[in-house]
Amino acid sequence: MPDLLTIAQLKQVANSTPQPYAIQAQVDGAQEKQTQQGKPYFELRLTDGSEAILWRVFDSNPAFEAVRQLPRGAVWIELSGLWEAGKYGLEPKNAELRRLTPDEVSALLHGTEEQRIAQAADYGEIVSRIATVHDPRLKLLGELFLEKFGERFRRTAAAREYHHARRGGLVEHVAQMMRAAAAICSVYPKLNQDLLIVGVLFHDCGKLWENAYAENSFTMPYHLHGEMLGHIPLGLELVNKLWRDAMEKPEAAAWLHLEPTSDHVRLHLLHLIAAHHGEYQFGSPVLPKTPEAIALHHIDNIDAKLEMFRRGYSTSAELAPGIFERVRPLPQNLIEPLRHFPLSMSEETMEPEASDE
Repeated sequence: MPDLLTIAQLKQVANSTPQPYAIQAQVDGAQEKQTQQGKPYFELRLTDGSEAILWRVFDSNPAFEAVRQLPRGAVWIELSGLWEAGKYGLEPKNAELRRLTPDEVSALLHGTEEQRIAQAADYGEIVSRIATVHDPRLKLLGELFLEKFGERFRRTAAAREYHHARRGGLVEHVAQMMRAAAAICSVYPKLNQDLLIVGVLFHDCGKLWENAYAENSFTMPYHLHGEMLGHIPLGLELVNKLWRDAMEKPEAAAWLHLEPTSDHVRLHLLHLIAAHHGEYQFGSPVLPKTPEAIALHHIDNIDAKLEMFRRGYSTSAELAPGIFERVRPLPQNLIEPLRHFPLSMSEETMEPEASDE
């Protein structure tokens, strides 16, 4: 039996070592097309939540008839063969496919064991950090969001293509940004950590209607609200709605005389959402005008870019030793990072302490 890999793992190993491997994936899209000579072929987009791959099946392929007979709509398959780089990218020679069982589909939707553990830990950390917010208004706002939209949050991607573009990717992105925000606040203690942490939670909350996966699918449908408004206006609208809900809670009566005032806190949070893209050309309706807004913009940008590097090292072709093909939207090829200096070697080279004798 061939080894079962994720698509991300397949992209990493198959380019260099053609071997028989199997993948389990959802057929996210299947189109019947024609070659320039008028011969039919199918183009299938396969995704397993880690990555996606296009498989072109021509009429000369022994698997052509099996693909033709696949039903339209949500189809889950196991595809095995001798994977190698062909004219159209990675493709399986002597391909065999079968439909997955319901239990196999359920397991695939929940990701690998490593993914399940990591995303559960990230979500738990988000909940814990919101619980430690001192400002009662911001704390309640975060708790309301997690209570009402936590399930949808956990199946939303941070983007369609460029970074954390996978089921649960937004949770990973937000948790890492919260860790970075807390670290930056320890260096710059004048930053309002409550505002920054809650700003991280809400900065991409509009993507729940722009990049959410269907409940039982790796398909990310398009939503009319996301297309017509975009995630920044949607995020502003959601925060205002949740703020009104928070102000109707019994505990809100005690907030009338808090300083800064509740409306001032709300305005600063809305500014973080509006300004987090940093520049007009990148879709920000306003530029960052507070220390927390500029910090959030750069934390967001750093985490997105480092995720692009991570993905590039794991999936891009190696053009030469230590040089990897660029990943969009980065404009440059990637260079393998410098490895950490071994601590054990550092200890070995330390001068022995002088003896008192």
